[in-house]
Amino acid sequence: MLRRAFALLLMLAVTPALAVGVHAHPQKRGDQPNIILIFSDDAGYNDFGFQGSKEMKTPHLDALAKRGVRFTQGYVTDPTCGPSRAGLMTGRYQQKFGYQEINVPGYMSPNSKFLGDDMGLPLDQRTIADRLKERGYKTAVYGKWHLGNADRFHPTFRGFDEFYGFRGGARSFFPLGPNNRPQHHDNRMERGFGQFEEPDKYVTDALGDEAADFITRHKDEPFFIFLSFNAPHTPMEATEEDLAQFPNLKGKRKIYAAMTLAMDRATGNVLDTLKTHGLEDNTIVVFTNDNGGPTDKNGSVNWPLAGTKSNHLEGGLRVPFVISWPAKLSKGATFDRPVSTMDLLPSFFAAAGGDASSLKNVDGKVLWPFISGEKSGDPHDALFWRKDVRASMREGDWKLIRFADRPAELYNVANDIGEQNNLADKYPDRVRSMFKQIHGWELSQERPLWTLAQRFEEYDTDRMDKYRVPNKDAVEWNWTPDQAQ
Repeated sequence: MLRRAFALLLMLAVTPALAVGVHAHPQKRGDQPNIILIFSDDAGYNDFGFQGSKEMKTPHLDALAKRGVRFTQGYVTDPTCGPSRAGLMTGRYQQKFGYQEINVPGYMSPNSKFLGDDMGLPLDQRTIADRLKERGYKTAVYGKWHLGNADRFHPTFRGFDEFYGFRGGARSFFPLGPNNRPQHHDNRMERGFGQFEEPDKYVTDALGDEAADFITRHKDEPFFIFLSFNAPHTPMEATEEDLAQFPNLKGKRKIYAAMTLAMDRATGNVLDTLKTHGLEDNTIVVFTNDNGGPTDKNGSVNWPLAGTKSNHLEGGLRVPFVISWPAKLSKGATFDRPVSTMDLLPSFFAAAGGDASSLKNVDGKVLWPFISGEKSGDPHDALFWRKDVRASMREGDWKLIRFADRPAELYNVANDIGEQNNLADKYPDRVRSMFKQIHGWELSQERPLWTLAQRFEEYDTDRMDKYRVPNKDAVEWNWTPDQAQ
């Protein structure tokens, strides 16, 4: 109790503004929709039935896509876990508040030995949960946090009423017993603040149960759930029952398929609970992913995209993206223009009855008028990404990738989704114009928070040049530098 009180006092001392308006009185059920954001971790672009996979078994997610709108050009703000979550949670380019393009400390990151727990989502940044609490929502996050290990970054201090999950980047999918202790405090399962409690089942199923229980307990008031699965991120672990569903697969691909099946089952648990309580029509359910699949790590497939997690090809940045809201949106529709996960914060806020124009320093756009056809064109004039000195930009159908050590590449992704035909030499004026826009965007960023002790992971930098050709099959590449040419 003393530890929690101290952490709360520290948070309020650093960011007194966060205490204002966060604890609004719960509202009774009305027109406000419930909101559930389901987030997978390191899934491949092609690895769902609704995305075209013939190997994966995802009946519940496929049904969700049929009930809603499938976005064919959904993007994240970064091709790695932590920065992508920072953009999602704030509705902003994370570089604008100094959050660099590296993962915060965790089970998977060597950066922790250099920077400790000082890396995390800055306390002056307001989250989706903060914004929705202003509108009277009950809020919960279940699963992977990965936005800071220190107590001051804890989800229950960032707008969430409930948390059951782990603070870091990865952990076992099975309960940790006495002889299998976690390596760090950030990958133990934690309930609320500081109460570590391992589940009694496969973690993915446990997270689905927690979300379903929250729905039942708060069915009479508006709620927001961030269901942040760590599947199908490594470690590659699945139950024997799920593995048996894929007798024709082998190796990582077989385990990956079983892990994806478990995630779909947990999603089905949540969707069935909504239906049981008559909440299905007026609940916004979003399914998307944090970055492209790392084929070499977990056997994921990003076909027809080139690239993988950690690079700026489409396979690193473009993700499955579905929004269902039966009361408001058409069923079985597609939206074919670029959108971003940072659009979810203002879109949720507007759906909850808030005035999105009052949101300051938010880069995301409200998607509803574009989906309905009330507004035409692209929600964004341009989208930007950066990792170290490399950067990329999407403007209309054009994509520019800037390198420090070789000429830029220019693609028309509408005609060349696999980014195989570099048009930079053919359109030098466009290259010059997009270069200038990237420089202008970089001028809007804050000084990086962790520059002095920065250490980029080989995990990221090595992958920046891998997987230049779309790969339809999940194979483990024996990569050599000539494959980057």
